[in-house]
Amino acid sequence: MNEDEVPPPRFLTDGGGSSPLPSGVAVKELTFCVGDLPEVRDFAALQARRAGMAADSIGDFLVAVNEVATNAVTHGAAKARLRAWCEGGDLMIGVYDDGHWIPEEPPGMVAPHDYSTSGMGLWVARKLTKELVLRTGQNGTELIMRFKLP
Repeated sequence: MNEDEVPPPRFLTDGGGSSPLPSGVAVKELTFCVGDLPEVRDFAALQARRAGMAADSIGDFLVAVNEVATNAVTHGAAKARLRAWCEGGDLMIGVYDDGHWIPEEPPGMVAPHDYSTSGMGLWVARKLTKELVLRTGQNGTELIMRFKLP
C-alpha cells in the first residue's frame, strides 16, 4: 500500500501483448475503436452483472473500464480488445492494444492537479480497482484490472 492506501500498480516491461489465460477460463471478448466506447461500457456492464457484481459498484467499475479503454484507443492504437473473465472470485478486465510506451515511473501513482483536464485515467482506474497490472513492450500494451465481487 502507499500513502493513499491503494496498492501501487504492478508495472512490467516484458513484452506486452495479451497474456495467456489458464485453460478452462470462460472469456468474453470485444474488439473496439474510439467510436465504440459506448458499446464497451455496455459490454462491460453486462459482464459485471453476469459475474454478480453489486449494483452499487457497477458505476465505479464502468468509470475505471472507460478510462482504460479510452486510453487504449487514443494513446495506444486505433483498435483495442477488452476481455472479461472471472478468477479467484474476482472479475478481471483486460484491455490490450498494439501501442507501446515506457513511462519514466509507474503510471497512475500521482494524483492529477486540481485543474487537470487530462492525464488522470490510470490514476482513477488504480483508485477504483482491487489490483491494476500494466505490461508494455514491443508487442503492445496490456492493462489488467481486478474487481472484487461479493
